[in-house]
Amino acid sequence: MKVALVILHADPARGGAERYTFDLAQALAARGVAVSLLASSFGPEPAGMTLVKLDDRGLTRLGKYRRFLQSLDAHLAETTYDVVHAMLPVHWCDVYHPHAGVAAEAIVSGHRKHGGALKQQVAAVSNRLNVKRRAFANVERALLTGPKPPIVLCLSEYVKGTVRAHYPLAEDRLATLFNAVDLEKFDPARRPECRGAIRKQFGIDAGRTVGLMIAQDFARKGLEPALRALARLANRPLLVVVGKEDPSSYRRLAEELGVAADVIFAGATNDPYAFYQAADFFILPTRHDPCSLVVLEALAMGLPVISTRQNGACEIMTPGEQGYVLADADDSEALVAAITSMCDDTTRRSMRERCLALRPRLAYETHLRTLLAIYGRASSRAV
Repeated sequence: MKVALVILHADPARGGAERYTFDLAQALAARGVAVSLLASSFGPEPAGMTLVKLDDRGLTRLGKYRRFLQSLDAHLAETTYDVVHAMLPVHWCDVYHPHAGVAAEAIVSGHRKHGGALKQQVAAVSNRLNVKRRAFANVERALLTGPKPPIVLCLSEYVKGTVRAHYPLAEDRLATLFNAVDLEKFDPARRPECRGAIRKQFGIDAGRTVGLMIAQDFARKGLEPALRALARLANRPLLVVVGKEDPSSYRRLAEELGVAADVIFAGATNDPYAFYQAADFFILPTRHDPCSLVVLEALAMGLPVISTRQNGACEIMTPGEQGYVLADADDSEALVAAITSMCDDTTRRSMRERCLALRPRLAYETHLRTLLAIYGRASSRAV
């Protein structure tokens, strides 16, 4: 089977969708699938596949996106694949996999990533005026309302509900493919020395309780409410924030709140495993997340999780057993209570065992078998 994986940037350091695509390409190639990775830029060069660089030259982000689509169309006109699996809106594909949720929903509810009524009102107007976001939505609508729509891979039931709300697709055009974890790669027994190494690197005391956030969109993922919750605690854990975003405004906020000494902005990483190993719990009070891969990785590593109902990944959790699932990202009292509970060693140990018990349900092999069956449906339909 010849499969094309399409993503704007094939660099695992850029975010969850990019890392998923990079890992998937390697996993498929290892199973004998002829994989081509189609992108405008690449990070580490994966082995065992064809890399196809698409042109995204343009003066604006919208111009780059349009040029990317043109380059993709030209390539697909010359090259035949059994399955074209796209991670973003494109003019044509067999499988559409919107990792950030459908673009139409982003127009309607993207403003909810902000806290406060005024910020949300301003963002709602901005979303509707954002030309690149509208272009994504328009391309997506043409793709999903055409005569031969692709199979839409929904990362969770939460995502499937938003797809149904925007598009009248037949049920055979929808498939739930819950994110999965490479259990060999994310095995807490694999590199235990990382705990001490990371703590030494950042000057963290061996006995300090550490909360970890890995995120690429600090506003949507809830960094501000996490900092504000931290400020309300007398006995604070240390919060380590991993991500490439410029943290300057959040560093200033931490100083204003008096928690600057309790927060480490670690920057981007190509090795999230080491940070999971160094942490005691994971926190992501997100306002919207179709199915956070970092939450699933944290669970596989035995880290109790604090997140929200707006995160599809939490569908696998039982609140109070593997962590806490907040009903509302703005519920500061619940967030403070959850962090306080995570500072109790006995509670964490009990939750850790329940997290590790979830590992079989997170297995990457199960995910791949499901995906290959979907590829079979998509390929047969194309023929």
